[in-house]
Amino acid sequence: MKIWTKIYCISFFIVFQGYIQAQSTRGLINDGVDLYEKGNFPEAEVNFKKGIQNDLQKFEGHFNLGDNYYKQGNYDEAIKSYKNALSLTNSNIEKAATFHNIGNSFLKGQKFQESIEAYKNALKLNPNDLETKYNLSYALSMLKNQQNQNQQNQQNQNQDKQNQDKQNQDKQNQDEQNQDKQDQEKQNKDQQQDKQEQQQQQQQQQQQQQQKNEISKEEAERILEALKNNEQDLQKELRKHKGKVVKTTKDW
Repeated sequence: MKIWTKIYCISFFIVFQGYIQAQSTRGLINDGVDLYEKGNFPEAEVNFKKGIQNDLQKFEGHFNLGDNYYKQGNYDEAIKSYKNALSLTNSNIEKAATFHNIGNSFLKGQKFQESIEAYKNALKLNPNDLETKYNLSYALSMLKNQQNQNQQNQQNQNQDKQNQDKQNQDKQNQDEQNQDKQDQEKQNKDQQQDKQEQQQQQQQQQQQQQQKNEISKEEAERILEALKNNEQDLQKELRKHKGKVVKTTKDW
């Protein structure tokens, strides 16, 4: 869709002979317009700026400088120059043209809401301007597309975030399950190890007790031999006392 841009190409006629055009505000602006129309925007910018330096109150200088910035794609500077021009004219037509070009600059910068406001201001001053109506309609459609795109992007971001959150939660759950499994395996291993240690301890205690209770063959023979000896000594002692008369009365 074509964007309509209003360009002021205002030339000032020289009245006095011998007047050096290149050194005057009018001459500088006229030269700038000529350069602008030839597409020599850098040189035109120089002339417009010199003309503004000579007379800061010239609407044409600020407006044409804004157009020159616009042609070079420097939309922020164009807007500044257009806004400077607004305060230097009482003409509704000139103000409407300035707001129109401010809207175009915002539109080029994809600042659709700002461009819409500028076009509305232009139509308040010049309601029958078909070019401004055309650009306003275009800006409204672009704003709607931008809002739809932003909404779609937001939905995609939300969906991506939900998917990422779900993946993170699944991973966390899996990590927790793995940790629980590792903890259970470690617990089982520890219990098994404790059980084995207890069994080994019990076996050692049983072996020690069994060793205490067991008598070696040599020890058993020694004990039997001692018992035999004791029994023989006891029999000898009994024989010594066998047949001995026990006295019951006093021997006078």
